[in-house]
Amino acid sequence: MKKLCAVGLAMVLIISLQGCGKKSLLDPKDPVSLTIWHYYNGSQQAAFDALVEEFNETVGQEKGIYVQGYSQGSVSDLETAVRDAIDGKVGADAMPDIFSSYADTAYEVEQAGALANLSSYLSEEELAQYVDSYMEEGRIAADGTLRIFPTAKSTEIMMINKTDWESFAAATGETLESLETIEGVVSVAQAYYEWTDSLTPEVPEDGKAFYGRDAVANYFIIGMQQLGVEIFQVENGEMTLHVPKEELYRLWENYYVPMVKGYFGAYGSFRSDDVKTGDILAYTGSISSAMYFPDQVELDNDSHAIDYMVMAAPVFQGGKNYAVQQGAGMVVSKSDEKHEYAAVEFLKWFTQAENNLRFGCVSGYLPVQKEANSSEKLDQVIADQKLSVASKTYDCLTTIFDEMGDMTLYTNKSFKNGSAARKILEYHLADKAAKDRTAVKALLEQGKSLEEAAEPYVTKAAFEAWYDSFCDALQTAIDG
Repeated sequence: MKKLCAVGLAMVLIISLQGCGKKSLLDPKDPVSLTIWHYYNGSQQAAFDALVEEFNETVGQEKGIYVQGYSQGSVSDLETAVRDAIDGKVGADAMPDIFSSYADTAYEVEQAGALANLSSYLSEEELAQYVDSYMEEGRIAADGTLRIFPTAKSTEIMMINKTDWESFAAATGETLESLETIEGVVSVAQAYYEWTDSLTPEVPEDGKAFYGRDAVANYFIIGMQQLGVEIFQVENGEMTLHVPKEELYRLWENYYVPMVKGYFGAYGSFRSDDVKTGDILAYTGSISSAMYFPDQVELDNDSHAIDYMVMAAPVFQGGKNYAVQQGAGMVVSKSDEKHEYAAVEFLKWFTQAENNLRFGCVSGYLPVQKEANSSEKLDQVIADQKLSVASKTYDCLTTIFDEMGDMTLYTNKSFKNGSAARKILEYHLADKAAKDRTAVKALLEQGKSLEEAAEPYVTKAAFEAWYDSFCDALQTAIDG
């Protein structure tokens, strides 16, 4: 009986301690101070700072957590600051408690053993509240536990200069339905080049580009996925590279060829810049780019106001409807249980549907909880909070919410030298296209027709040469 009583008493004690959980780690009279490094600027930073202040004055004060956020400038500046802190470089700041991170960078930090295991601080019920693919992206530890907390996500859309599109469509009969596929975009872009060229018959071959895209790496990764190929297939931390020639030819044919011929274009830092200067009419880019879509086109000797349209990003004809999943999450530096727990408490609060949508209304990012990803929930939060939301941002968010049931969001899993491999996807073909377009333009100025000038660059032999060079560069990057 004494043994039974002792066991019973022990069980009661254990249950009572479990009931208290990690809440006992926090003391409002002795608050935990947390620092967050991020890359938000402008209105995004203002929105984030406002939410941090609200947390500090409410839940943070109640629980004993005080958060301070610091913008490190750009994404690359943030990554450099984190690496310097990990390496203990002279003059570097100490590691923050929380910092924004893309998966590839987080993977590097995790390999250094510097990230906290977030699974320890979240119940199964809490984990189930988040979009499954967002949580899966954050499971970069060797044992599959969570290291990246999803806080704001993004995907791609197509934005169009509606005003000038309507003039072109009225003159040529082109329709928006053609823009639903990548091949259709190429066809429309050729028609636009030829139409704009015809407007100045006295000047041969001066047609204009119709379309451009940000993030060429996404074109490779998602384009291949749409065609049934996972270019970076990662299992148990090991990456297998898939670069089948047939599928890559379709990507080359529908990006490089129209770039060389002038049907596509890339001139400024971002394609929204090119819409503003009138160099293109449409582009594929992040939904967060909507806030930079111009209200007018500014030409050298003229300017005119424009309206806009938002469409889902085009998909390869006959391909599966995959769309990119992107956007940094937040990671927690490995420290002590008290700081790690407090950090997760803040991140859970920040990602509650109402709070996350308030941030998304300004930043253009998608919320991360399942219940928040609907137009109805967005409208409810806007009404309850009396928010003023830019129409472009609202239209991008609702377009994606409406499409989510039919699309599959995808991002490749992290692997060693993944950042270097992505840079090959981003620049190898794009840089060649820009260089070869310059050569084609020089031939046009010599009086050659577009077909004559572009012909040496668009043959199967030209593709074969690029393909071999591309595969070699990609393998070299992966090998480090």
